[in-house]
Amino acid sequence: MTKLAALLLVVLLTAGCAVGPNYKRPSVDVPGTYRGATPPAESLADQKWWEVFQDQQLQGLIRTALQQNYDVRIAATRILQAQAQVGITRAGQLPTIGGGAQVLDDRYAQTKPYPQYDTSSTQVGLSLGWDLDFWGKYRRATEAARANLLATEWARQAVISTLVSDVATAYFQLRALDLQLEISRRTLASRQDSLQLTQKLANGGATSMLDVRQAEQLVFTAAETIPDLERRIEQQENFLSTLLGNNPGPIARGMKLTEQPHAPDVPAGLPSSLLERRPDIRAAEAQLIAANAQIGVAKAAYFPDISLTATAGFQSSALTNLFTGPARMWNFEGSLAQPIFAGGKIRSGVKFSEARQQEALLTYRQTIQQAFRGVSDALVEYRKDREFRQQQQQLVLSAQDAAQLSEVRYRGGAASYLEVLTNETNYFAAEQGLAQAQLNELVGLVRVYRSLGGGWQQ
Repeated sequence: MTKLAALLLVVLLTAGCAVGPNYKRPSVDVPGTYRGATPPAESLADQKWWEVFQDQQLQGLIRTALQQNYDVRIAATRILQAQAQVGITRAGQLPTIGGGAQVLDDRYAQTKPYPQYDTSSTQVGLSLGWDLDFWGKYRRATEAARANLLATEWARQAVISTLVSDVATAYFQLRALDLQLEISRRTLASRQDSLQLTQKLANGGATSMLDVRQAEQLVFTAAETIPDLERRIEQQENFLSTLLGNNPGPIARGMKLTEQPHAPDVPAGLPSSLLERRPDIRAAEAQLIAANAQIGVAKAAYFPDISLTATAGFQSSALTNLFTGPARMWNFEGSLAQPIFAGGKIRSGVKFSEARQQEALLTYRQTIQQAFRGVSDALVEYRKDREFRQQQQQLVLSAQDAAQLSEVRYRGGAASYLEVLTNETNYFAAEQGLAQAQLNELVGLVRVYRSLGGGWQQ
């Protein structure tokens, strides 16, 4: 009956409650739709990144980055640290068991009136210590550690999402520089031909040297952009190589900037789904769960610590008799320690934990609000960039036609070369502006995809 009572006592103690508040997801103000967007059931973020970015060369770059990028690898090691911390914290709920052995052999010299004698002792045994988690201190601490692990895992997903969007953006920027360089070289070749024609006309007396100088200005204007673009291209390749986890080097190209597929309108989905999809929101909520659990850890300090210790083994002066019945030994001890006066330390610890929980709550709500704003900003940016690009295309067509007409008028003697200079300059600037507008539209698509929480799904 004594053993049974002891067992029932242990079961009762270990089945204690866990003090502190249980986590409940807080209410947040979620709009029905994003500003300026219709609420379709699907969302662009539901697609995998290789479905959004269909350039095979870009897909290869992203895969390389996900394997080799140092930010992703560092985030993975942080997950390993958090996993180990969960194991360390969880161990507090379990008993500790140790074993040991001791052999003692002493000889005492003869001292009057005591004769010389020998003594020996052999001992083996096990020890057990258990700090009973009756108030849930270790369970709440484990809950907090697991939430921190979850936050670390979501932080890694956020790193992946950022990396996918950074690689895509850097690649599109590289292709835009390639397009600008192509425009500059094509324009330079055309203007060099025009300069040769103007020089022939001047040599024949059909025009003045002023026209030659103006034609030279067009050539030099196109030529000066080429070294700068070549510098920017090489630096962009170095930056993209670093994102891939490689040393600076050349980057292979795929589709041209103008060939990159993208839908004119992107589905945004429901704002409520953002709470489940955005890694930064999920990480903020996990941190809130951890802070909430720490309140229970702090409140458990108000209550007594209950611990059990026990040892059992064998002790004998003769090794041959070590495991005989009379050699057995054991002891059992239970203790209870109740804090009486701590100078307000426990109360301050609870207040500190509650304040940390309130900070985490506000951070969680702020993260959600900023996410809604980010999506709305990205949607309007993509929509207006597309409209701007369409107008820029019309400007290029008009400027091209004006440049061609002015060239015809000049050769027919109906216009001065100043008119050619002006229209050629406008056409060149319009082409460069269109390349930038096309880049902005693609970068806007990347921002929409990232803002909606896409990119981390593998």
